[in-house]
Amino acid sequence: MSSRKKMGGFSSLQNVNKSLEILNKHLSKIEIKTEKVPIHDSCGRIASKDIKATHNIPPFNRSAVEGYAVISLDTNGATPTDPRELEIIGTAEAGVEPKDIPKVSKRKTVEIYTGAPIPTGSDAVVMVEYTKRKGDSVLIHNPVTPWKNISKKGEDFLKGKTIIYKGTRIKPWHIGALASMNIQSAPVYRKLKIGILSTGNEIRELGEKVKPGEIINSSRPMLISLVEERHCLPINLGNVPDEEEKILEKLLISLTKCDIVITTGGTSLGMKDLIPEIIGKAGTPGLLVHGVAMRPAKPTGFGVIGKKPIFMLSGYPVSALIGFEVFVDTAINTILGTPEEPKVMIKGKLTRKLATHIGSKSFIRVKIIRENNGYIIEPLRLTGSGLLSSITKANGILEVDEDIEGYDEGDEVNVRVLQSPDITV
Repeated sequence: MSSRKKMGGFSSLQNVNKSLEILNKHLSKIEIKTEKVPIHDSCGRIASKDIKATHNIPPFNRSAVEGYAVISLDTNGATPTDPRELEIIGTAEAGVEPKDIPKVSKRKTVEIYTGAPIPTGSDAVVMVEYTKRKGDSVLIHNPVTPWKNISKKGEDFLKGKTIIYKGTRIKPWHIGALASMNIQSAPVYRKLKIGILSTGNEIRELGEKVKPGEIINSSRPMLISLVEERHCLPINLGNVPDEEEKILEKLLISLTKCDIVITTGGTSLGMKDLIPEIIGKAGTPGLLVHGVAMRPAKPTGFGVIGKKPIFMLSGYPVSALIGFEVFVDTAINTILGTPEEPKVMIKGKLTRKLATHIGSKSFIRVKIIRENNGYIIEPLRLTGSGLLSSITKANGILEVDEDIEGYDEGDEVNVRVLQSPDITV
């Protein structure tokens, strides 16, 4: 092992935006294979190519309402006191073939139901609310213009037009669109395999007996859940003691079966914090960033071996969570060619003065409280990166940029919602 100085501070810290720029530069060349999956298994997956409409939806002109199919000119001037009377010559229901529906001619109408084909000769539908039945006739109380209340052929999806673009994260409504055209499978990128490797002599797994000085691994189960939430495939790589040879061996094996590797622990500046040096020895280009100007998660770093990124996250769960959301999320989106998922934001007023560190981006855990017609934002007093309760008791995150020294009581801020403000936390 090298004689790197231990137990000191970082000689320099890379700011968040510059770190992301370095990361993206080394991710742009990564390619992920594609596959076809049944549409009911495609929710949350990323479309690997444009998906086009195979036919028109609707496949014919159809009624958007229940009422009467008419020639629009026959309704000109109609009012409740001076209605237009039309003869009813038939009925059109959804599922009936157009050829079986009577043709509409001057001063004639067809009673029609939502989704039914528009009869030949008709160019509009009068809603039933604006009519009154009179035996075999109907009184029209309101005029309609051509194509009123008609869904035109191809109005929803036009044959040959793109309905899902490459890089789109497939949502339930996309699945509905595919099903409407009887498309049974969707082309998507293969799920990214993301390995999570813990390091530390003091780490014990769920269910194991814990001696004084040891702790149960909480970061890896949390990270596995975060990976699953991103519709990626987590690979549990277990825990390795703080021994350089064993960590390096495990890391090299992990790179052969994972697209991304995440390590937890061993990334600060203590004598047992070996991960940065090991990544530097594992291959090229090697270690790219170690130490980011952010609070929490300052010891976060990353490297690339071949074309595969390795993220060094803190062993403290809150720091690991923030590091994952800032860097691993970015890598997932960049590799798959999809934009970041939108974040739910709420604006509110701070309950107290808040001091932050100039030069570091801060992620402040806050409690969002609904008050009258707005919200107040209460920064939590619990801020330690090892305190999971600082997240479980929070329902929002306030991101404070590096050039902001803090806020005064009553300042209005935007916070990211973690869970509903109406849930007691």
